[in-house]
Amino acid sequence: MPPAAPSFEFLPGADASPVILHVPHSAREIPPAVRAGIVLDDGELERELDHITDAHTARLADEAARLAAVAPWRFVNRLSRLVVDPERFPDEREEMLSVGMGAVYTRTTHRAVLRPADTDPEPLVARYFRPYARAMTDAVADRLAATGRAVIVDVHSYPTGPLPYELHGAGPRPPVCLGTDPSHTSPELLDAARRAFAGLGDTGLDSPFSGAYVPLEFYGTEPRVGALMVEIRRDTYMTEPGGPAGPGLSRLAEALAELVDAVTG
Repeated sequence: MPPAAPSFEFLPGADASPVILHVPHSAREIPPAVRAGIVLDDGELERELDHITDAHTARLADEAARLAAVAPWRFVNRLSRLVVDPERFPDEREEMLSVGMGAVYTRTTHRAVLRPADTDPEPLVARYFRPYARAMTDAVADRLAATGRAVIVDVHSYPTGPLPYELHGAGPRPPVCLGTDPSHTSPELLDAARRAFAGLGDTGLDSPFSGAYVPLEFYGTEPRVGALMVEIRRDTYMTEPGGPAGPGLSRLAEALAELVDAVTG
Protein backbone atom coordinates (compact mmCIF):
# COMPACT_ATOMS: atom_id res chain seq x y z
CA MET A 1 0.00 0.00 0.00
CA PRO A 2 1.23 3.56 -0.66
CA PRO A 3 2.19 5.87 2.20
CA ALA A 4 -0.60 7.93 3.76
CA ALA A 5 1.03 11.09 2.39
CA PRO A 6 3.71 11.80 -0.21
CA SER A 7 7.10 11.16 1.33
CA PHE A 8 8.75 14.17 -0.32
CA GLU A 9 8.43 16.76 -3.07
CA PHE A 10 11.01 18.28 -5.41
CA LEU A 11 9.53 21.68 -6.17
CA PRO A 12 10.83 23.38 -9.31
CA GLY A 13 12.67 26.68 -9.38
CA ALA A 14 14.28 28.58 -12.22
CA ASP A 15 16.15 26.56 -14.82
CA ALA A 16 19.25 28.68 -14.19
CA SER A 17 19.31 28.19 -10.41
CA PRO A 18 21.90 25.83 -8.89
CA VAL A 19 20.33 26.16 -5.42
CA ILE A 20 18.31 23.47 -3.67
CA LEU A 21 16.68 24.50 -0.40
CA HIS A 22 16.48 21.21 1.47
CA VAL A 23 13.80 21.00 4.19
CA PRO A 24 14.00 17.57 5.86
CA HIS A 25 12.41 18.09 9.29
CA SER A 26 9.44 20.44 8.91
CA ALA A 27 6.55 17.93 8.77
CA ARG A 28 4.49 16.25 11.47
CA GLU A 29 2.71 13.65 9.31
CA ILE A 30 3.09 9.99 10.35
CA PRO A 31 1.35 7.27 8.29
CA PRO A 32 -0.97 5.05 10.39
CA ALA A 33 1.12 1.91 9.80
CA VAL A 34 4.19 3.73 11.12
CA ARG A 35 2.25 5.22 14.03
CA ALA A 36 1.37 1.70 15.14
CA GLY A 37 5.03 1.00 15.90
CA ILE A 38 5.40 4.04 18.20
CA VAL A 39 4.68 3.34 21.88
CA LEU A 40 3.77 6.92 22.92
CA ASP A 41 0.12 7.74 23.47
CA ASP A 42 -1.42 10.48 21.33
CA GLY A 43 -0.73 13.28 23.78
CA GLU A 44 2.85 12.20 24.32
CA LEU A 45 3.38 11.93 20.57
CA GLU A 46 2.09 15.45 19.99
CA ARG A 47 4.47 16.80 22.62
CA GLU A 48 7.35 14.92 21.04
CA LEU A 49 6.46 16.32 17.63
CA ASP A 50 6.49 19.81 19.16
CA HIS A 51 10.09 19.27 20.27
CA ILE A 52 11.50 17.35 17.31
CA THR A 53 9.88 19.16 14.38
CA ASP A 54 11.60 22.11 12.71
CA ALA A 55 8.30 23.95 12.63
CA HIS A 56 7.55 26.41 9.82
CA THR A 57 10.80 25.75 7.95
CA ALA A 58 8.93 24.63 4.81
CA ARG A 59 7.05 27.93 4.91
CA LEU A 60 10.35 29.76 5.41
CA ALA A 61 11.83 28.10 2.32
CA ASP A 62 8.68 28.82 0.34
CA GLU A 63 8.73 32.53 1.23
CA ALA A 64 12.45 32.79 0.49
CA ALA A 65 11.91 31.16 -2.91
CA ARG A 66 9.26 33.73 -3.77
CA LEU A 67 11.51 36.61 -2.69
CA ALA A 68 14.65 35.45 -4.50
CA ALA A 69 15.51 37.10 -7.80
CA VAL A 70 16.14 33.66 -9.31
CA ALA A 71 13.87 31.09 -7.69
CA PRO A 72 15.70 28.18 -6.06
CA TRP A 73 14.51 24.60 -6.18
CA ARG A 74 13.10 23.04 -3.01
CA PHE A 75 13.30 19.47 -1.77
CA VAL A 76 10.81 19.08 1.07
CA ASN A 77 10.18 16.07 3.29
CA ARG A 78 6.41 15.70 3.76
CA LEU A 79 6.65 13.13 6.55
CA SER A 80 7.89 13.55 10.10
CA ARG A 81 11.47 12.64 10.94
CA LEU A 82 9.90 10.18 13.39
CA VAL A 83 9.13 8.05 10.32
CA VAL A 84 12.76 8.12 9.17
CA ASP A 85 15.38 10.81 9.47
CA PRO A 86 16.70 11.24 5.92
CA GLU A 87 19.83 13.05 7.12
CA ARG A 88 21.17 10.24 9.29
CA PHE A 89 23.48 7.47 8.14
CA PRO A 90 21.39 4.27 7.97
CA ASP A 91 24.16 2.19 9.58
CA GLU A 92 26.82 2.13 12.31
CA ARG A 93 28.48 5.32 11.00
CA GLU A 94 25.73 7.37 12.64
CA GLU A 95 26.84 8.81 16.00
CA MET A 96 23.24 9.49 17.05
CA LEU A 97 22.69 5.75 17.37
CA SER A 98 24.18 6.19 20.84
CA VAL A 99 20.99 8.01 21.92
CA GLY A 100 18.57 5.91 19.90
CA MET A 101 18.33 8.38 17.03
CA GLY A 102 19.74 6.73 13.95
CA ALA A 103 17.80 6.75 10.70
CA VAL A 104 14.89 5.17 12.61
CA TYR A 105 14.47 6.61 16.10
CA THR A 106 13.88 4.36 19.10
CA ARG A 107 14.17 7.15 21.69
CA THR A 108 12.63 10.59 22.09
CA THR A 109 14.23 13.99 22.53
CA HIS A 110 14.06 13.35 26.28
CA ARG A 111 15.50 9.82 25.90
CA ALA A 112 12.22 8.06 26.66
CA VAL A 113 11.21 5.00 24.66
CA LEU A 114 9.72 5.86 21.26
CA ARG A 115 9.90 2.38 19.70
CA PRO A 116 10.99 -0.92 21.25
CA ALA A 117 14.79 -1.21 21.26
CA ASP A 118 14.64 -4.36 19.15
CA THR A 119 12.72 -2.64 16.34
CA ASP A 120 14.05 -3.69 12.93
CA PRO A 121 14.73 -0.43 11.06
CA GLU A 122 15.06 -2.06 7.65
CA PRO A 123 11.38 -1.95 6.56
CA LEU A 124 11.21 1.81 7.19
CA VAL A 125 14.64 2.38 5.67
CA ALA A 126 13.62 0.47 2.53
CA ARG A 127 10.24 2.14 2.19
CA TYR A 128 11.13 5.73 3.04
CA PHE A 129 14.85 6.39 3.55
CA ARG A 130 16.33 4.90 0.39
CA PRO A 131 13.76 6.40 -2.03
CA TYR A 132 14.35 9.79 -0.42
CA ALA A 133 18.12 9.44 -0.78
CA ARG A 134 17.78 8.38 -4.43
CA ALA A 135 15.49 11.29 -5.20
CA MET A 136 17.79 13.79 -3.51
CA THR A 137 20.74 12.36 -5.47
CA ASP A 138 18.74 12.78 -8.68
CA ALA A 139 17.83 16.34 -7.72
CA VAL A 140 21.48 17.28 -7.27
CA ALA A 141 22.42 15.54 -10.52
CA ASP A 142 19.68 17.51 -12.27
CA ARG A 143 21.12 20.84 -11.11
CA LEU A 144 24.65 19.77 -12.05
CA ALA A 145 23.48 18.89 -15.54
CA ALA A 146 21.51 22.11 -15.93
CA THR A 147 23.91 24.64 -14.41
CA GLY A 148 27.27 22.90 -13.91
CA ARG A 149 27.01 23.12 -10.14
CA ALA A 150 24.64 22.51 -7.23
CA VAL A 151 24.37 24.23 -3.86
CA ILE A 152 22.38 22.51 -1.13
CA VAL A 153 21.16 24.81 1.64
CA ASP A 154 19.69 22.80 4.50
CA VAL A 155 16.93 24.69 6.32
CA HIS A 156 16.62 23.66 9.98
CA SER A 157 15.70 25.06 13.38
CA TYR A 158 16.69 24.23 16.93
CA PRO A 159 15.32 24.95 20.42
CA THR A 160 16.54 27.82 22.55
CA GLY A 161 17.57 25.45 25.34
CA PRO A 162 19.33 22.11 24.79
CA LEU A 163 17.28 18.93 24.84
CA PRO A 164 18.55 15.75 26.50
CA TYR A 165 19.21 13.95 23.21
CA GLU A 166 21.76 16.51 22.00
CA LEU A 167 25.30 15.18 21.99
CA HIS A 168 26.92 18.59 21.62
CA GLY A 169 24.44 20.87 23.36
CA ALA A 170 26.85 22.55 25.79
CA GLY A 171 28.27 25.04 23.27
CA PRO A 172 26.97 28.37 21.98
CA ARG A 173 23.39 28.62 20.70
CA PRO A 174 23.41 31.71 18.47
CA PRO A 175 20.35 33.03 16.62
CA VAL A 176 21.74 31.45 13.43
CA CYS A 177 24.12 28.50 13.41
CA LEU A 178 25.87 27.66 10.14
CA GLY A 179 26.80 24.00 9.77
CA THR A 180 29.70 23.32 7.47
CA ASP A 181 31.47 20.47 5.72
CA PRO A 182 35.21 20.64 5.01
CA SER A 183 34.81 19.30 1.47
CA HIS A 184 31.64 21.08 0.36
CA THR A 185 31.36 24.39 2.24
CA SER A 186 33.57 26.90 0.47
CA PRO A 187 34.79 30.10 2.15
CA GLU A 188 32.74 32.04 -0.39
CA LEU A 189 29.55 30.19 0.51
CA LEU A 190 30.17 30.69 4.22
CA ASP A 191 30.93 34.39 3.75
CA ALA A 192 27.73 34.84 1.74
CA ALA A 193 25.71 33.27 4.54
CA ARG A 194 27.32 35.41 7.20
CA ARG A 195 26.51 38.55 5.22
CA ALA A 196 22.94 37.46 4.55
CA PHE A 197 22.12 36.72 8.19
CA ALA A 198 24.19 39.51 9.75
CA GLY A 199 21.16 41.61 10.59
CA LEU A 200 19.55 38.88 12.69
CA GLY A 201 22.11 38.78 15.51
CA ASP A 202 25.15 36.63 16.09
CA THR A 203 25.91 34.01 13.47
CA GLY A 204 27.76 31.03 14.88
CA LEU A 205 29.61 28.14 13.32
CA ASP A 206 28.94 24.43 13.89
CA SER A 207 27.41 24.83 17.36
CA PRO A 208 25.18 23.36 18.59
CA PHE A 209 24.89 21.39 15.33
CA SER A 210 27.51 20.82 12.69
CA GLY A 211 27.86 19.40 9.21
CA ALA A 212 25.93 19.78 5.97
CA TYR A 213 23.96 17.28 3.92
CA VAL A 214 25.39 15.95 0.65
CA PRO A 215 24.11 12.78 -1.06
CA LEU A 216 26.68 10.04 -0.60
CA GLU A 217 27.19 9.63 -4.35
CA PHE A 218 28.74 13.11 -4.41
CA TYR A 219 30.20 13.33 -0.92
CA GLY A 220 33.89 14.10 -0.92
CA THR A 221 34.22 13.43 -4.65
CA GLU A 222 32.29 16.13 -6.52
CA PRO A 223 33.68 19.63 -5.89
CA ARG A 224 30.87 21.19 -7.92
CA VAL A 225 28.44 20.36 -5.10
CA GLY A 226 28.35 22.97 -2.34
CA ALA A 227 26.52 22.51 0.94
CA LEU A 228 25.62 24.56 3.99
CA MET A 229 23.29 23.90 6.91
CA VAL A 230 21.31 26.86 8.25
CA GLU A 231 20.09 26.22 11.81
CA ILE A 232 17.77 28.92 13.16
CA ARG A 233 17.12 29.25 16.88
CA ARG A 234 13.39 28.91 17.32
CA ASP A 235 12.80 31.82 19.65
CA THR A 236 13.79 34.15 16.80
CA TYR A 237 10.68 33.31 14.76
CA MET A 238 8.14 31.20 16.68
CA THR A 239 6.60 30.33 20.04
CA GLU A 240 8.29 27.28 21.53
CA PRO A 241 7.67 24.41 21.52
CA GLY A 242 5.54 23.81 18.46
CA GLY A 243 3.68 27.12 18.52
CA PRO A 244 2.83 29.64 15.81
CA ALA A 245 5.29 31.60 13.74
CA GLY A 246 5.86 35.27 14.48
CA PRO A 247 7.14 38.29 12.55
CA GLY A 248 10.68 36.97 12.72
CA LEU A 249 9.82 34.47 10.00
CA SER A 250 9.53 37.21 7.38
CA ARG A 251 12.91 38.66 8.33
CA LEU A 252 14.47 35.23 8.09
CA ALA A 253 12.88 34.65 4.68
CA GLU A 254 14.40 37.88 3.43
CA ALA A 255 17.82 36.85 4.73
CA LEU A 256 17.55 33.38 3.21
CA ALA A 257 16.52 34.90 -0.12
CA GLU A 258 19.57 37.17 0.06
CA LEU A 259 21.77 34.10 0.54
CA VAL A 260 20.09 32.37 -2.40
CA ASP A 261 20.70 35.41 -4.61
CA ALA A 262 24.34 35.68 -3.53
CA VAL A 263 24.97 32.02 -4.27
CA THR A 264 23.13 32.10 -7.59
CA GLY A 265 25.20 35.03 -8.85
